[in-house]
Amino acid sequence: MRNQSIALTCAFLLTLFTSASFAQTVHPDLQYAEAEMILKKADGFKGIWYMNQPSKDEYVYKYSGGLAVYPANHRPFAIYAKKVDKTFFCFGGTDDTNSTLLHNVSYFDHKTGKLANPVILLDKKTTDAHDNPVISIDDQGYIWIFSTSHGTSRPSYIHKSKKPYDIEAFETIKATEIVDGKAVPFNNFSYFQVYPIKGKGFIALFTKYNSKGQRVIGFNTTKDGVHWNEWKVLAHIQEGHYQVSTELNGKVGVAFDYHPLGKGLNYRTNLQYLETSDFGQTWQNIQGEQAQLPLTDAKNLAVVHDYASEKLNCYLLDITFDPKQKPAILVISSKGFEAGPGNNPREWTLFRWKQNKWDRNVVTTSDSNYDMGSIYVESDKVLKVIGPTVDGPQAYNPGGEVAMWLSKDGGKTWNKEKQMTQNSTMNHSYVRKPVAAKPDFYGIWADGHGRKPSESFLYFTNSKGDVYKLPRQSTDAMITPELLKD
Repeated sequence: MRNQSIALTCAFLLTLFTSASFAQTVHPDLQYAEAEMILKKADGFKGIWYMNQPSKDEYVYKYSGGLAVYPANHRPFAIYAKKVDKTFFCFGGTDDTNSTLLHNVSYFDHKTGKLANPVILLDKKTTDAHDNPVISIDDQGYIWIFSTSHGTSRPSYIHKSKKPYDIEAFETIKATEIVDGKAVPFNNFSYFQVYPIKGKGFIALFTKYNSKGQRVIGFNTTKDGVHWNEWKVLAHIQEGHYQVSTELNGKVGVAFDYHPLGKGLNYRTNLQYLETSDFGQTWQNIQGEQAQLPLTDAKNLAVVHDYASEKLNCYLLDITFDPKQKPAILVISSKGFEAGPGNNPREWTLFRWKQNKWDRNVVTTSDSNYDMGSIYVESDKVLKVIGPTVDGPQAYNPGGEVAMWLSKDGGKTWNKEKQMTQNSTMNHSYVRKPVAAKPDFYGIWADGHGRKPSESFLYFTNSKGDVYKLPRQSTDAMITPELLKD
């Protein structure tokens, strides 16, 4: 009886540990175990399955599923390296029983069309997909993996490949950041978004949690990836923020929302935008007006659209630059955070800066706030959105069937060009665009059951919308993907 009681207590604590609300308030003395460096070949592509906040209704969870390349606020997951003609990528993997989060690194070889059996870099000692890694490649070709944390209860890690453009071996980087004028360990960061700037180093946008559990967004820079400067706050409006960002030719743009005071972290509203072209020294709005950081008022020069006045939530999906280095921002708006038809319509909305104003157009609608896809600006006129916009087998849970949407008039009107998956048994979710994506490896995502734990497979697509499935079991060093039939 005593053993049964201990088991139930452990199960209860594990449930708490994997919930978003607990991750923000965990007692500092109740720490997770240190992550373990693994550095061994995987035997296939196994994506992490994760759930957040049981909802006690037919949808079972607030959100859930195969979340190997989750969340939208982690970026990038994949980068094309021209010098070796490979797209390197990372993802949140697991074992056969989904018992832990394993940080996996692989690449797609554009010459052969095959993928490297992943290297398992790290056992993060959690099943929380908020701890998924992100990837970067420096000027010399070294691959960097930044292992994030969900709040302050677990440490974060930085690893660097021992050889350029090589995933076989990594070393742990004991990084520091400046806090109150002193160098201290840089070992906790959430929602990491990192960009190499040629000749300067890295600029990273990420979140720190304050003592109230609020998400404060800011950025930091480093010349060498080891010695980071002082973190600077971009915004702290009411109860905090999410942010998504992008970089092109040294220019970084960031879109962010805010959590209204007293409503809790499930509410997020408004769309705001800032950019920097000088490695974070100054930040401006789209019209070039300089922002005095941090922004602390909901009415500010960065506001793109006032969703708060419409009593709508705003979920950030993706951001990219067009050929003129102007942002294209993709969001979902809805009436509330709960799953189900009551918060329809959930509108996929694209914002572009056209003719000296923000142009706003609806791409399509879908059935979950946590549906997530990517925006591709192929020219000033031709744009694509790839994401799970078609209802899937678990309706109103995150994801669904993946579709490609096409605009030939700069984003004003949209047509469904192709439904890329169909008759699936599980929902596909979180379609992610590689940095400098090439046509034959144009997006990557995972699937998973929306209402119960399941296996999760990984997929990728080319620019035509042909979908390839990656095996969960394989001993081959280089793996040939399976083309899904229409």
